[in-house]
Amino acid sequence: MTKQEKVNFVIKTLNELYPEIPIPLDHKDPYTLLVAVLLSAQCTDVRVNQITPLLFAKADNPYDMIKLSVEEIKAIIRPCGLSPMKSKGIYGLSHILIDKHDGKVPQSFDALEALPAVGHKTASVVMSQAFGVPAFPVDTHIHRLMYRWNLTNGKNVNQTEKDAKRLFPKELWNDLHLQIIWYGREYSQARGWDLDKDIITKTIGRQSVLNDYRKANS
Repeated sequence: MTKQEKVNFVIKTLNELYPEIPIPLDHKDPYTLLVAVLLSAQCTDVRVNQITPLLFAKADNPYDMIKLSVEEIKAIIRPCGLSPMKSKGIYGLSHILIDKHDGKVPQSFDALEALPAVGHKTASVVMSQAFGVPAFPVDTHIHRLMYRWNLTNGKNVNQTEKDAKRLFPKELWNDLHLQIIWYGREYSQARGWDLDKDIITKTIGRQSVLNDYRKANS
């Protein structure tokens, strides 16, 4: 297969598997999405979705959030991990949204990435899922699968993002990054991986990855 044929196969297979694409993190608006994505760092989406209702019952907007102390926020979000950093980030960005953006989440990468605890991936998710701006946030699933599919060299997430944007049509980025995440969770996990169920990797996968899998399971 040529690289373009591989890309076409990925798109076709993912569209067949996920014609409707659920958003993993529960939220109701750009602010609650921003907070949920921030909490998801080194934490599962399932756990985040268990914690955010508790937090948002007290504060689902920046004005109410700054009425809480950093310690109160930290106590609620502790199960998500990294709670000292995340609680300071949520409190700090809420203040900045009020002071600089009229309490609204800004619709630009630069303004989002200037917020405390908000990196490029978090900004990309918000721009994509809240505002519909083409972006290709790369999480561990996308990074792993793009390497397995021999569509990137896998050296770092920045390179993986560049390769994904170069290979896939821009108008598909917002759907594709979610489809790949769901596919990675269901068919191409880091652990307990069953290649027979992973039709994409089985068909177009990097030869060294396929060889390593077969050796490990022979």
